Amino acid sequence: MKIYSHENQMLHHPQSYFSRGKMREPQEKPERLTELLKAPQALDLTVITAKDIGIEPILAVHDLGYVDFLKNAYSEWMAVDEEMGVEVQTTIYMPHNNSGLGILAKAAKYQADGSAPIGEHSWTSIYWSAQTALNAAEALLNDENTQNLNQKNVQICLTRPAGHHARKNAAGGFCYLNNAAIIAEHLRQKFKKIAIIDTDMHHGQGIQEIFYDRNDVLYTSVHGSPINFYPVVAGHEHERGEGAGYGYNINFPMPHGTDESGFFHCVDRSIEAVKLFNPDVVVHVLGFDVYKDDPQAKCHVSTEGFKILAEKIQAINKPIIVLVEGGYCIEKLNENLQAFLSGFAAEKIIDNE
Repeated sequence: MKIYSHENQMLHHPQSYFSRGKMREPQEKPERLTELLKAPQALDLTVITAKDIGIEPILAVHDLGYVDFLKNAYSEWMAVDEEMGVEVQTTIYMPHNNSGLGILAKAAKYQADGSAPIGEHSWTSIYWSAQTALNAAEALLNDENTQNLNQKNVQICLTRPAGHHARKNAAGGFCYLNNAAIIAEHLRQKFKKIAIIDTDMHHGQGIQEIFYDRNDVLYTSVHGSPINFYPVVAGHEHERGEGAGYGYNINFPMPHGTDESGFFHCVDRSIEAVKLFNPDVVVHVLGFDVYKDDPQAKCHVSTEGFKILAEKIQAINKPIIVLVEGGYCIEKLNENLQAFLSGFAAEKIIDNE
């Protein structure tokens, strides 16, 4: 098992979070990564510092204008000759019929909701979150042994900010660059079929949108029902894909209040679909916000449940890249990640070289 992270992901520190009619305390804090990093240390596992793979894989998924906005929005915001606040934020979302003249118009074009502000150092963290994920993809692309695709090759990416809500040209849901989509597209250089299995509490509508008309990337998601729950406009069972992609988008929305057995019933159905697809590589979007005491939880997964989840993902018997994304019960992130890591058979995957 290889674990990747980068210290620059700590720099993004949101000051605002507007949701459901009022300003709330930001939940996507740097302390999340601090706690996550304690888990491999406790298990005596090495964390590899991610290297820079470059901007090209990002631009293979996201629009150039949008990436330029993420990179330069803060400086443009601060250059306005009036008080604008400490970070780029808007309550307007108008992606179409918007010429993007002025930073407020650009924000209205590219920020889909009130949970993805851009501060002074946000771009640095956003970029290195994507690079952390790309390091795992590069390892598979450069590993000649992956010709034996049934081996249990597991790589864990401690990524922050998360990515699965990020659309091709819009930020939202604490997400800016869609790491899962970026590495799935990057892996397609060598591998014919990629499966993304998402078990975050929220539906990854960004991933769904990006691959909705494709049959080379299967997206299957277990999440809380989006009725009156983020992302609210996507994640229903009837959303199956379109064109060549019809049938390659599979959603398992859970009723709010689902217990652990109900969660795993959906996970098992999701894994069945992945096995039928028979991918070359599996990307697992892991959210610790399904934990029973998480402020975002609409189901009740225990700490022990994360060990069981890892065992089930490993049993797919394919190379696996895990992107650690959601999870806002900060005091339990260390313990929950330790449980997840312990779910992989040590003799099969422990490799810190």
